[in-house]
Amino acid sequence: MSYENNEQNNDRNNEIFFTQRLKAGKRRTYFFDVRSTKGNDYFITLTESKKRFDDNGYERHKIYIYKEDFNKFHKALGEAINHVKTELLPDFDFDAFNHENDGDEGYSDNGSDMPAAVSAPAAPAPVEEEVKVETRSAEIPQ
Repeated sequence: MSYENNEQNNDRNNEIFFTQRLKAGKRRTYFFDVRSTKGNDYFITLTESKKRFDDNGYERHKIYIYKEDFNKFHKALGEAINHVKTELLPDFDFDAFNHENDGDEGYSDNGSDMPAAVSAPAAPAPVEEEVKVETRSAEIPQ
């Protein structure tokens, strides 16, 4: 069953007005959906979809973010990311993972979602992580 079909079954009353899909590795995909409530209000669902190792479907986790929390969520997420980038991993090249590539190069073949490790500085540069982004939007009823 596709993501869209499953979402329609679970959230019949929550029309999707915008969605962005982020493919992250061989088994993980993130969905950022703007949905409506029965009262014509809007909220965001963040869904992590992971393909099961036995290839028997997907495991999904959802987070619901309501409009009154948008600013707090955005600020907290930004602060957490900035802390990792500036304090914990200041020498890591995060931009090396910014690309739109159709292959799964650079991933370990042990079933992990993590890029293959580089064992020594003399080794070739690691291949960048696959990131695919798809965006859809729909008209908002007046």
